[in-house]
Amino acid sequence: MSLQAVLQVRGLAKHFGGVRALDGVDFSVPAGQCVALIGPNGAGKSTCFACLAGQQVPTAGEVLWQGQSLLGKPPAERQRLGVARTFQVAQTFEALTVLQNIQLVLRCAQPLAWWDRLDRRQPERAMRLAAQAGLRVQAHTTVADLPYGAKKRLELAMALAGLPNAVPHPGAHAAPSLLLLDEPAAGLALAERADMMALVRQVATQGVTVLYTEHNMDAVFGVADRVLVLMHGRLVADGLPEAVAQDPQVRERYLGLDFDMKGLHDADR
Repeated sequence: MSLQAVLQVRGLAKHFGGVRALDGVDFSVPAGQCVALIGPNGAGKSTCFACLAGQQVPTAGEVLWQGQSLLGKPPAERQRLGVARTFQVAQTFEALTVLQNIQLVLRCAQPLAWWDRLDRRQPERAMRLAAQAGLRVQAHTTVADLPYGAKKRLELAMALAGLPNAVPHPGAHAAPSLLLLDEPAAGLALAERADMMALVRQVATQGVTVLYTEHNMDAVFGVADRVLVLMHGRLVADGLPEAVAQDPQVRERYLGLDFDMKGLHDADR
């Protein structure tokens, strides 16, 4: 894995009146690393994501992607540069099929004209993305008929579809891409969370850089390469999962003094 930092966040701040939702956050993420951003409610995680993805404008600080500033660039422009995000509640088109949802947002496809058929829009590439998300069998199922866990995996496939060659043709080289996943396991049962996080890990092993927020600790420890902890808008811990799990401040103020990483995975068996 390359250690070159492709995402750099420097002095990121966001104030809402007298409230400092983010108060000088600094971190960097190397290419292909899977990083979890955790912390209690109100810590600033969602605000951080919104600033990175372009939904909010920081009060101060800098966000660099591959050495290029993202500030002032709308979400669509960030996506063209290889940055995409998902949301806490899955954002899909319920009246379309799984495959049509992916085909609708495919990057590098020709723009749709009124006489075009959506079903003809790069069907092979769309099917590869559906298969990666574990949705090959449901490819022609209307999304409204899917269970919620499948919708969450579909949303991740759609985010990948909108990136420049994030999941390339066989033998092709993946373009640098960043996925910002806002609570990918939210609302999922334990088995569904495991499936979802296995997909997240798979995407990261393909070279896609992943930064995700999460409240379910079984979706953090044992999944992330690295863990960042936000509290009151400030980064209080940054390191390997094992080290963060033993951090006294993190244990006292967030995880709990009886937190046991090993116990999380023993409970899965």
